[in-house]
Amino acid sequence: MAKVLPFTGSGVAIVTPFDGQKTNYDELTKLIEMHIANKTDAIIICGTTGEASTMPDEEHLAAIKHTVDVANGRIKVIAGTGSNDTVHAIALSKRAEEYGVDGILQVTPYYNKATQKGLIAHFSAVANAVKVPVILYNVPSRTGTAIALDTLKELAKIENIVAIKEASGDIGFVAKIAAEVPEIYIYSGNDDMTIPIMSLGGKGVISVVANVMPLETHNMCQYYLDGELSKAMELQLKMLDLINSLFIEVNPIPVKTAMRLMGYNVGNLRLPLTDMTDKNLEILKNSMKNIGLLK
Repeated sequence: MAKVLPFTGSGVAIVTPFDGQKTNYDELTKLIEMHIANKTDAIIICGTTGEASTMPDEEHLAAIKHTVDVANGRIKVIAGTGSNDTVHAIALSKRAEEYGVDGILQVTPYYNKATQKGLIAHFSAVANAVKVPVILYNVPSRTGTAIALDTLKELAKIENIVAIKEASGDIGFVAKIAAEVPEIYIYSGNDDMTIPIMSLGGKGVISVVANVMPLETHNMCQYYLDGELSKAMELQLKMLDLINSLFIEVNPIPVKTAMRLMGYNVGNLRLPLTDMTDKNLEILKNSMKNIGLLK
């Protein structure tokens, strides 16, 4: 039996608007409505881009519940509920499920890391504690831990482990997943590889650039899904310079800066993240001007 796909197309790894040490829920509501109006296919709340690692549990869970409530079934909501502590990840995931999310995103345990045996035990424990679809998140550059192909094959046996957000940057590894673990759906975790990954069977992207170009990111994915490959490629290449600028410093520093420049009241970054250097800020501004986001 085929696994249930949480969404197809463009899922935005949405920023969390802050006002000091509080989430700005009025602005979060505006961002959710903006994404619905611009055809974004899913909202991924409290992920890396949402600075979830700086959010206490109460705030983290409140942001998830707020997003589900505002979305009200109009757009899919995926909650980042991962942790390097399995018990903690289970607790967050259960609460998110109670709120009515359409799926959860589970990052590989960071800092304490894990062996491949440990990854299987960790992800299995989380998945078995909930019924909602689970998207694994492979981002070794940030966690120091990568999911091996044999590990993914073992995890694919669990019914509600349905997909992987692939952010290793290794297109060869993505091809191996597509060839050898066909029961696991693939989402691009790198904006510059969305169309290449979709060409290997990927179902879309969990995107940073969609925060500032939501309609274009949706259209790029939809063009590909509709078989209009040249249009999809054209949008991928058109956005490439901006995408590169959005990762010139650690995500989400540039994207949150870009949103402030566009007039969104997304507020501050939380330490240890700091404002961009002047040199990189100019690079970002130029990329935004070149694509028409700034005058």
